[in-house]
Amino acid sequence: MNEAEKEHPVHSSATFTKGLVIGALLGAAAALLCAPKPGRELRSDLSEKLSVATDKTKDLAAAAYDKGSDLAKTAVSKTTDLAKSVSDGASSIVSSLKEASSDVAEDVKKEAKEVSEKTEDTVKDLKDEAKKTADETKREFGSPSNSL
Repeated sequence: MNEAEKEHPVHSSATFTKGLVIGALLGAAAALLCAPKPGRELRSDLSEKLSVATDKTKDLAAAAYDKGSDLAKTAVSKTTDLAKSVSDGASSIVSSLKEASSDVAEDVKKEAKEVSEKTEDTVKDLKDEAKKTADETKREFGSPSNSL
């Protein structure tokens, strides 16, 4: 790379293209101005070329607008579809959680009932055991009314 390339590097193809278009326009203008035509013909030619350039620019602008609106419609459609699928997924998760919590609640109720029944049985057994122990103690030591 020589000194001139280091001092003035080409940054992108867009910069080169802009330079090419500007150079072509300047060259065309210079050719028209230096052509051996009278002023009226030259103005007429320039007016025609300007009209053609304007029409092409309008066509390009319309095409760009159509492309842009098509892209916008596609983006809106895809965004709507994505939002719908996210919403469906969220409602699916919520319903799954409701089912799971319902199942857990039923399991907890069953377990609580079983624990309650076992506790009642244990309390009943302890009462019977206490009564037996009290009866045995009374028999061994006699009834409290005999000792007085």
